Amino acid sequence: MPTRDDAWALLCEWTQSDALRKHGRAVEGAVGWYAENHFNVAPADLDTWRSAGLLHDFDYERFPDQHPLAGVEELRKRGYPEELIQAVMGHGDHNGVPRTTDLAHCVYACDEMSGFVIAVALVRPNRSLDEVDVHSVQKKLKDKGFARPVPRDQLTKGADELGIPFEMHVANVIEGLKTVRGDLGL
Repeated sequence: MPTRDDAWALLCEWTQSDALRKHGRAVEGAVGWYAENHFNVAPADLDTWRSAGLLHDFDYERFPDQHPLAGVEELRKRGYPEELIQAVMGHGDHNGVPRTTDLAHCVYACDEMSGFVIAVALVRPNRSLDEVDVHSVQKKLKDKGFARPVPRDQLTKGADELGIPFEMHVANVIEGLKTVRGDLGL
């Protein structure tokens, strides 16, 4: 089975954009935090969870109109587990793939929320996650002009699918992002 390092190599092979690589790292951090602190995933399965977060957008640059379905064949060819593939396929609502596992719900919930929290950090005076808390994220959510492309309904739906209050999900994602802050420059 491919390792997390294999997943990083695949992301770098298929994705040239530093911003998209950082997004993969961000979602990996949040999903990894959930795996260890909320779902109590067995250590042997942590690479699968982290890799799902890392790879959820790996085919976007090459196949933006067929994403994420275009990359599925490559994931299968490289021996990634079906649970990871299903999480990648279901990380957005646009292709109608149902999310039936904790991992799929987690990748979905962490994808857009990670991006939104990072956007909040980037407008703080020191551009640091230390300046971001639940209140500052909620305040920015009310500003419809801020990070306009982020689907607000997916942010709340993600927390609902995890079965936790929205505020707790925001706090958890902030903590998850802090685990990879060096890679994110935050």
